[in-house]
Amino acid sequence: MSVGHAAALIGSIPSPGSNRLGPLHAYGLMIALGVLAAIELAARRWAKRGGDPNDMWAIAVWAVPAGLVGARLYHVITDWKTYFPDRPLDALAIWQGGLGIPGGIICGVAVGVYVGRRRGIRLPVGLDTVAPALPLAQAIGRVGNWFNQEVFGRPTDLPWGLEIDPAHRPARYAHAATFHPTFLYEALWNLALVGVLVWLDRKRILRPGDLFVVYVGGYGLGRLWVESLRSDQASLLLGVRVNIWMSLLAIVGAAVVLAVRGVRRRPGDRDEPYVGTAAATATAPER
Repeated sequence: MSVGHAAALIGSIPSPGSNRLGPLHAYGLMIALGVLAAIELAARRWAKRGGDPNDMWAIAVWAVPAGLVGARLYHVITDWKTYFPDRPLDALAIWQGGLGIPGGIICGVAVGVYVGRRRGIRLPVGLDTVAPALPLAQAIGRVGNWFNQEVFGRPTDLPWGLEIDPAHRPARYAHAATFHPTFLYEALWNLALVGVLVWLDRKRILRPGDLFVVYVGGYGLGRLWVESLRSDQASLLLGVRVNIWMSLLAIVGAAVVLAVRGVRRRPGDRDEPYVGTAAATATAPER
């Protein structure tokens, strides 16, 4: 055994012996806690903008289920070989893990935008409100992957390597002891992204709506390098993991939108929370 391997065993991160916390599936519990934390953060931010915090809870009633459905569909579609033709019913076993965040974002945000417009919410302001809440939910939800012993990376001898039980190791790495905790990398990246977004929002230098675009690009950037470390089987497109393509699309798309719309605030930009209310000045007090 090498010195590096011995150090990894001594300083490694253990995996839980069970994916349950009492009667509850830990994966589902972490997702629920992430959702609640995100809604509460969005509601507080919306109230500071002069909106009714109940708007965020009302939107969540529809957007959260849509996001879960979209996330599961994305996972099943991009990893269909895991379920078809031999295990089609397992596609419904969401408690076993398997939520594709890109699909959750697309469906959840689409439904949230629809409900928000029905409630008279000004779209750019509403999107900026929820921008830091989304990576917060993602960061907390990623802890569920730890309980399921999934979404880890290639073998590593680094001191923070993650111990994985033999039953959960990819066949080609059956004799490896510790792996990159890529779910932890992504969680930490998302928490840092929350901080950056809140800081940018307080600076009031971006045009309304741009904060959400920064979130999309920032998440794509983090997912890009984390995905490159993953060891699990995944569908490929032109020999590259589908999620890497999606990350690149998010980065490029965000860059294009920011370039076309512009980044710096303009005199005519409006910050009021609802359509039809009096316009706020660009020099309003910092939130």
